[in-house]
Amino acid sequence: MKYVLSVLGLLLVTACGTKQNTSVGKEDAVEKITITSQDVKVSMDYLASDELGGRATGSKGIEKAAVYIENYFKKNGIKPYFETYRDSFKLGEIDGYNIVGVIEGTDDQLKNEFIILGGHYDHIGKGKTVEGDSIANGANDDASGTIAAMEFGRYFSKSKSNKRSILITLYDAEEMGLKGSAHLASKLKEAGLNAYTMINFEMIGVPRAQDKAMAYMSGYDRSNFAPTLNKYAGEEIIGFFPKAKDFQLFYRSDNFPFFKELNIPAHAISTFDFTNFEYYHHVDDEADKMDYEHMANFINKMIPALEGMMNSNTKEVVLNEE
Repeated sequence: MKYVLSVLGLLLVTACGTKQNTSVGKEDAVEKITITSQDVKVSMDYLASDELGGRATGSKGIEKAAVYIENYFKKNGIKPYFETYRDSFKLGEIDGYNIVGVIEGTDDQLKNEFIILGGHYDHIGKGKTVEGDSIANGANDDASGTIAAMEFGRYFSKSKSNKRSILITLYDAEEMGLKGSAHLASKLKEAGLNAYTMINFEMIGVPRAQDKAMAYMSGYDRSNFAPTLNKYAGEEIIGFFPKAKDFQLFYRSDNFPFFKELNIPAHAISTFDFTNFEYYHHVDDEADKMDYEHMANFINKMIPALEGMMNSNTKEVVLNEE
């Protein structure tokens, strides 16, 4: 009997140990898809480097940026939405190309509805020379938003926690007048895409003052997008910024073509509020001026907000009547 009890005790200890190891494994799996400041910095150090020459549309530098993003998509299981990752267009003699990836939703019905996440990966190329430097690297504008969209893509591709499908869209020629996003929005409209919402991430590389919401949304009153995201985040991460309307920010960023063409809630989210970063279209918009802890924190706080909106059984986010 003593021998039997010993064996039973050993089996119980083994079973408990196995259960504990399984739990640790799950925690490890979650940890692997948590966005870290180092994840963000690796991409920023390349996209905002002198090697890319300021990422002007049609330049060798933006081609390198496009290849980097394509390789990132491939590595992280984000599939091309079109035949390739590139949505190509012409601006006179200049070749432009958006980069578009897709993450299929997990719900048989809801996967036919699409959430569009994006940011523009081009910049102005050269700027006014300061201390011998003429390369406008565009770290905050908008390598930061580009990287946020990429990291959301990586997270959802790995976690498979999105019932609706997601398009990760990086735009060219924003600095030439929203040309890339306008081309893509028109193309998706012609294809009859069942688009639900669109979020454009624009300049999220620096934090706002501590007494303000972490970020703000352009066109705040045009839909119930911000309160819906805040509900799922469990805190106010998206606030109202009065100057957004004064500066007409809703019309000046890559969200606008999607609102215009698809008639869906489409907004830009930013943490740059014209008081916290003085290097807009300046050669000192450099990688070393970005706050990587802030960027990672913003992305991680946005994940449950996006998940809640993506996975609700009904379309909670709607345009407000004007």
